[in-house]
Amino acid sequence: MTDIGSHAEGRYTSGRSAERSRGSTGATRRTVLIALVANAVIAVVKLAGGLLSGSTALLAEAAHSLADTSNQGFLLVSIALGTREPSPEQPFGYGRQRYLWTFMAAVAMFLAGAVFAIGYGAYQIASGGEAGGYGVAYVTLAIAFAAEGTSWLRALRQTRREAREAGLSHLDYVRESRDPNVKMVLFEDSAALVGVTIALAGIVADQVTGSSLFDPMASIAVGLLLVGVAVWMGRDASQLLIGGAARPDEVRALEEVLDRFEEVDEVVELLTLVLAPNALLVAARVDLARGLDDDRIEEVAEEIDRRMREAVPDVTEVFLDPTARARPGL
Repeated sequence: MTDIGSHAEGRYTSGRSAERSRGSTGATRRTVLIALVANAVIAVVKLAGGLLSGSTALLAEAAHSLADTSNQGFLLVSIALGTREPSPEQPFGYGRQRYLWTFMAAVAMFLAGAVFAIGYGAYQIASGGEAGGYGVAYVTLAIAFAAEGTSWLRALRQTRREAREAGLSHLDYVRESRDPNVKMVLFEDSAALVGVTIALAGIVADQVTGSSLFDPMASIAVGLLLVGVAVWMGRDASQLLIGGAARPDEVRALEEVLDRFEEVDEVVELLTLVLAPNALLVAARVDLARGLDDDRIEEVAEEIDRRMREAVPDVTEVFLDPTARARPGL
């Protein structure tokens, strides 16, 4: 038998999925914008504080915030490009732009933030530079912590709300979510708060001991933190960029839909592919019961399509391949 595609809705998102996608994208854009503004302000404050105090860790944190600001710019570009309508050249849309630009942001974080922080910290240790102006450094860190915390709380609230809507725990949702932008903001801001704490510890240790070693060591620690976050984010984005599958719970829901049809004797193969944060392609090869005429096969295909979209609202493309296996005695 020939393939039966997803009929009337086969080349665009269903109404409910499109509405969910637009709502999710709007919330994501606001979260990224808040992060961009916060990081831009923080970068200027940290740079001024680092130059005035001579703190290596503060200058490393300025590079960190500058990298974060650039990353938010990448993410805004990805949202704009990813929401374009499908075209003959891109029949399944441009949703994977979100993963491409997130991967590029991870690379930028590594190069612009981690390399500078580690390299400059190592240089300061070798050259024996001295820091001062501790009051300026503490005020700078307090401002940075407040601004980073505001952005972090916004991302945290959004991921918690989306986790409830998905029926997952917050930790599972952050780990399995297909929205790279909010995850990136959450992890960047978490790393930034940890980085501010590391910088504070280095500056306090320098002031207490009179040594000039702990501040540049804190810079190196911040750089290593950025390396870890950049590697994690790059790995997460690359898995979806090259063609990730639906979550296990979504696959089970789709299998249950097929199992409920008496006309389906066996599910030979069920494949899923992530097209965008709120878009999934489903391809199923099924062994149908004998005796079904073409009209009934068409009806079953349409009903399977509808129920799959209801079971997993992110499903936007359904392709069925009904097969007639050879049976003994035929």
